[in-house]
Amino acid sequence: MRSMVKNIIEKIAVKSLKNEILENRCLQGRTLAELQRARGVVSRLSDVEFKVFSQWGDDGIIQYLIRNLDIPHRTFIEFGVETYVEANTRFLLINNNWSGMVIDGTPGNIDIIKSDSTYWRHDLQAEDAFITTENINALLAKSAFPEELGILSIDIDGNDYYVWKSITAMKPIIVIAEYNSAFGNKNPYSTIYDPKFFRTHHHSSNLVYGSSLMSLCDLATDKGYHFVGCNSAGNNAYFVRKDKIGPITVQTLESGYVESKFKESRNPDGSLSYLRGKERNSILNGHPIYNTRTNQIETIKL
Repeated sequence: MRSMVKNIIEKIAVKSLKNEILENRCLQGRTLAELQRARGVVSRLSDVEFKVFSQWGDDGIIQYLIRNLDIPHRTFIEFGVETYVEANTRFLLINNNWSGMVIDGTPGNIDIIKSDSTYWRHDLQAEDAFITTENINALLAKSAFPEELGILSIDIDGNDYYVWKSITAMKPIIVIAEYNSAFGNKNPYSTIYDPKFFRTHHHSSNLVYGSSLMSLCDLATDKGYHFVGCNSAGNNAYFVRKDKIGPITVQTLESGYVESKFKESRNPDGSLSYLRGKERNSILNGHPIYNTRTNQIETIKL
């Protein structure tokens, strides 16, 4: 009996601590967002970064953009969120009370999301789906959000370029798309489309994934978006629809590109190999890749 009571007390204490940590993180985020207002319009997105739930400084960038843009519908959709503990839109959901949908291809992750108190406290939908160009528009339509979505965040470590290119069901005002900094800023590269693409299975190094910033910028132009910069980590690029750009500073590919410094490369046994900068080229060079300008398959040359 004492053991049972002890377990109940411990569970209550853990839950209380988790709630307190969540509240404190959100309070700190709100404080940083208020301080950010004093900066006005900035020339580089890295000047407004801060982290609450995002992997890097994207929470701050998002707060800056939504404060300076006309966004009629406070809605978002984010792909590839895992358990949604670390995500680009979680602070937006909790702090700004936006409505959103998150999509992940692992059923267990969706179960965890739905069991979290954030799910019932806010207008959040969670869908279990492995995203492809064939199913993306039907998945977006399931949200029942207006066509003019506030934010679309794409991070699926593979077919990101093709999925964004295929989207016709929504016209988001802000698009956040992961890019592969290892491809550099002078190459229109994307992995060859495969509806079953899985990053580690495709190449054990974990470096052959996604698309270059150049390919995303080309696509953004075709879709009617301005490139407005990258986070300082060098993995997320930001695009704003041209008719909504407002006071936000537009970047060129050269001025906005950020090279990543994180060392995520792997050895064949799955252990980290810690390759830095151009050391990654030896792994990448010669691997088949899709050139998004010529629409031809070639080999990587860095």
